[in-house]
Amino acid sequence: MKKICKICLLSAAAFLLLCGCGKLFDTKEEEISSSQDIAVSSSPETTEAAAAVTFEGLDMTGNTVSSDIFSASKLTMVNVWATYCNPCLREMPGLGELAGEYDPAEFQIIGIISDVQEGADQKTMDYASGLIQRTGADYTHLVLNESVYYALLTDVSAVPTTFFIDEEGVILDTVIGSMDKSTWEEKINALLEEQ
Repeated sequence: MKKICKICLLSAAAFLLLCGCGKLFDTKEEEISSSQDIAVSSSPETTEAAAAVTFEGLDMTGNTVSSDIFSASKLTMVNVWATYCNPCLREMPGLGELAGEYDPAEFQIIGIISDVQEGADQKTMDYASGLIQRTGADYTHLVLNESVYYALLTDVSAVPTTFFIDEEGVILDTVIGSMDKSTWEEKINALLEEQ
């Protein structure tokens, strides 16, 4: 029964994310080609001390990854994407380039594949892995599990959604929608200057 509840929860999360990405396709192509038209940024409230994000999950190769990964860099970009999401896939080549252009002690990128669950069949894993390779998004990608979902995805209503997290695991900023490489670079540099 517990396993069925988990499957239902993760399926509901994937459905909500699917609906969120689908809204992007209701707009005209020229509207979604300009990343500034669909990207919305919002900073979390700073009136209270923000709680650190904690999770434990698996990456695409089956290695355990926990929220301790945030301490490896001053700034971590967590990009939530889906295999069916064209705006997600369009921005991933630029993210792959950015991942290689910064000192890992300063900046790193982690992807969360919102529609691939831990324990997925080999065909699903191979499909996601192929997308990662084709887009050049050569950074750590996590598959969805309950811990990752509750840590970061409970309020995600569209993909891509990107979180910027400091080395203490505190979310500094959230961006909904895709952006091009140069716009991401400006955002990253501004957040690094604040650290």
